[in-house]
Amino acid sequence: MSETTRHNSGDNDPVCILITGGTLDKVHDTQTEALILDGTTRVQDIIAQGRACINRFENLMQLDSLDMTDADRANILKAINTAPENRVVVTHGTGTMELTAQALDGQVGTKTVILTGAMRPWSLGRSDANFNLGGAIIAARLLPAGVYGVMNGRVFAADELHKDTTRGRFD
Repeated sequence: MSETTRHNSGDNDPVCILITGGTLDKVHDTQTEALILDGTTRVQDIIAQGRACINRFENLMQLDSLDMTDADRANILKAINTAPENRVVVTHGTGTMELTAQALDGQVGTKTVILTGAMRPWSLGRSDANFNLGGAIIAARLLPAGVYGVMNGRVFAADELHKDTTRGRFD
């Protein structure tokens, strides 16, 4: 599933985006009437719409985070640690984002890693994907080394990232 796209951003401190799927990338399947991952990502469309400069996109996997395993998290960690960029945004499903943040915490050396996602698919409109992804890019450029989550206009340290399913947000 892994594919890489490079863009010349002209940035001295480049950001890369690692894509893992999640609600952000889901689409409506008209046959099953379900939200599914169809193997493609919408992240580059979101970035183009915002005119952001991103050095590289890598589509690692297209998984619902509820299906993510420790082996998948190990693959994410490997991609982070082998990335030439020191600033990495990881798009991730919100269901287990906190588990991945905890698994990465303390394992990324001098890199700044930001996990983000969406509560509603970008393909359906009225999504928080643009807002969260934009916030994650800014956070990646400004925060010191470590693992963080950016959701709902807030930055969370890895050990403080928690989805409140009752309120439908991260608190």
